[in-house]
Amino acid sequence: MKTSPLRLAALLLAAVPVALSAGTPSRHAFSAGPDGVCAARHSVSSPRYSVSSAPVAAPDSAIVRSSGSDSTAMATATASGPGAMLTASGSMVTATAYGPDAAVTASGRKAEARVEPASNARRDWPDWLPKLSGTFRGKWEWQPNEKENRFEVRTARVALDGFVVPIVEYRFEIDLSDEGRIRMLDAFAGVLPAKALELRIGQMRVPFSIDAHRSPHKQYFANRSFIAKQVGDVRDVGLYGGYTVPGTGLVLEAGLFNGSGLTNQKDYWTKTLNYSAKVQYKFPFGLTLQASTQKVSPDGGDIFLYDGGATLQLWRFTLEAEYLRKHYKDPYFKDVNAFDSFICYDQPLRRVFRKMSFLCRYDAMGDHSDGSHDAETGRLKLTDAKRQRLTGGITLSLAKKMNADIRLNYEKYFYDRPALAKPSERDKAVIELVIHFPND
Repeated sequence: MKTSPLRLAALLLAAVPVALSAGTPSRHAFSAGPDGVCAARHSVSSPRYSVSSAPVAAPDSAIVRSSGSDSTAMATATASGPGAMLTASGSMVTATAYGPDAAVTASGRKAEARVEPASNARRDWPDWLPKLSGTFRGKWEWQPNEKENRFEVRTARVALDGFVVPIVEYRFEIDLSDEGRIRMLDAFAGVLPAKALELRIGQMRVPFSIDAHRSPHKQYFANRSFIAKQVGDVRDVGLYGGYTVPGTGLVLEAGLFNGSGLTNQKDYWTKTLNYSAKVQYKFPFGLTLQASTQKVSPDGGDIFLYDGGATLQLWRFTLEAEYLRKHYKDPYFKDVNAFDSFICYDQPLRRVFRKMSFLCRYDAMGDHSDGSHDAETGRLKLTDAKRQRLTGGITLSLAKKMNADIRLNYEKYFYDRPALAKPSERDKAVIELVIHFPND
């Protein structure tokens, strides 16, 4: 097909470094019809592939998105016309081109493709319009010792994010049912003054920890680790800066924060701001190391946190270990040591479920205070008793284009002083449904 040079607007290239299955790739090429629009869909059915793609600057926006770690999509898409988009996610690659001289070329092993009419084509919204995302977690829990059970909506998050101009971003996120409460989680705006540099001001999760920084739909278990829930979970209001060193796996993050939490902002003034800093390095063979530190001042008392951990993704396995130490300036309360470790194995499936994950976790924590003081003695109060926990589970992943998981977990608790166990921190079985849109 002859392509007019005046209409050449985008070139997208997704290349794969490693092909894990042999065979001659099938190849499909399509040109625009009389309506001026051509769409080709291309699927890679092998689950043992991973995705690699990169955006290419072009007139009228070229957008590339990629995700997935257990599969490799081999595809090359070229398009001429006012705009182009290539999306790769594990086992599926979709290439769409618009314009009277559009052309799409897709290649890959066991490829499937079809042409759709213009009425089925959709252009991306402008960047300044908010993008909607959401997460829902509903679960049933049963405590065998107490012979009690309950239903709970653990998460009902809705978020809006986008760009006012290409270098100014914003995000608002609210949880409509955080264990029955409505909470504003994120409310910030940011600027990207240079490549790989980001600055934000507002309310956000501070850069600290591994597990405490995971979004609910990216968690491995139905209930978070002690580090993520009790010891190291902090959102605050302040200024954040992040920088990714080009050409390396090094990511640097830091911020200055009020230390007052999310709800005490109106009349809160302080002479010393709190801080948080995190460094992360990703090796090319699947190992990620991170270390972070933080100072918080709930109820007027300084608390210092130090965290370090490692995550290894090897073939279908994910292994992670994290250690956190929490030091109180109050000499009457001992420092807290917390530990979290787990292993996950993903088994790809072809029917009904996309994959089945087998998981096991061990986590522990010492006697913990959230920083609140006793009104009579003035000393820190014990809010969480020392404990250990062993968790086993299976996760069934339903969808490819949207996160939809069923988590089946059983948690076994071990207390030195069982009488201090909270009603919801005891042996239990959990069945949880998690959905998240769009897929990211």
